[in-house]
Amino acid sequence: MELPNVTEGGSGGDWPRPRRWYEDACGTALALEFVGERWSLLVMRELMLGPRRFGELKAELGGISANVLTQRLEGLERSGVLAKRRLPSPANVWVYELTPWGYEAEPILQAMGRWATRSPLHDPGLPLSPVSAMLSLRTMIAADRPPLAMTLGFRFPSDVFRARLDAGGLAIERGENAGADVIFATDTTTFVGLVYGKRPFEDAEADGRLVLSGDRALAKAFVDCFALPPKIGQEP
Repeated sequence: MELPNVTEGGSGGDWPRPRRWYEDACGTALALEFVGERWSLLVMRELMLGPRRFGELKAELGGISANVLTQRLEGLERSGVLAKRRLPSPANVWVYELTPWGYEAEPILQAMGRWATRSPLHDPGLPLSPVSAMLSLRTMIAADRPPLAMTLGFRFPSDVFRARLDAGGLAIERGENAGADVIFATDTTTFVGLVYGKRPFEDAEADGRLVLSGDRALAKAFVDCFALPPKIGQEP
């Protein structure tokens, strides 16, 4: 996608300005022009692991109307955050995907997530999308985790992912995961309970909410790499 030109003086050349504008040179104010509308950041979140169709986005963003989703997609496209393209045959469907600049926002989402989950109002028991569950891993992974290397698979009712954990971090992409060292087949709420609530695997397996395949010792070592930050006022 070719982005509009910006003049040497710093003002937008042919960049489309919205009707409302903060008229503030602060970069934070400009960021809010791009992503400050309700749902905009969550639309970006859902695209962080690859392109999605309109219906897929609506299904994962519980409560958003088709009209509002259309508005947010159009606004983010105008701002250069995402682009719309048609997949080649045989799929031949339209998808939305982040631009390279849009993908640069992941550290911003991570910082916001770490900051907000320190609030006592954060409820990890609320529903969340598969992409949100996966991105939370990249957000909450411990910097002082032991040296581990493994391949992982995650199978949720509406999406599947494969991942690689090593000293460099956790790489995640959408796709089939046969042959992984560990495969979690579960729902996102149960998965959050396993990773952040440290719920025993056996309990989730007993009530039918988890099918765990592969090396159980590696699976335990994996979930031990993650923890939510302490709540406000509860720091050690």
